[in-house]
Amino acid sequence: MATVKVKKLNESTFEVTVEAQATTTHTVTVDPGYAAKLTDGKVPVERLVQRSFDFLLEREPNTSILRRFDLPVIGRYFPEYERTIKNMLA
Repeated sequence: MATVKVKKLNESTFEVTVEAQATTTHTVTVDPGYAAKLTDGKVPVERLVQRSFDFLLEREPNTSILRRFDLPVIGRYFPEYERTIKNMLA
């Protein structure tokens, strides 16, 4: 089981460390408008990022996750992302 740690660097940038068989570090940017769309403003962005990594880790190893990306990129690879993440945060 992987451990996901999210560190806020600024209002829209987060550093995510995933400790699994290999430890990886990722830089994720989250547009405030996109975060609001997914959370209805009810969930801290750090939690959104954390759960987004949980979503990704259910589908691929941490070593396959991009090292730097904007959060909406997940939906390009996994079309069910937005629907699923809303349910995961509810």
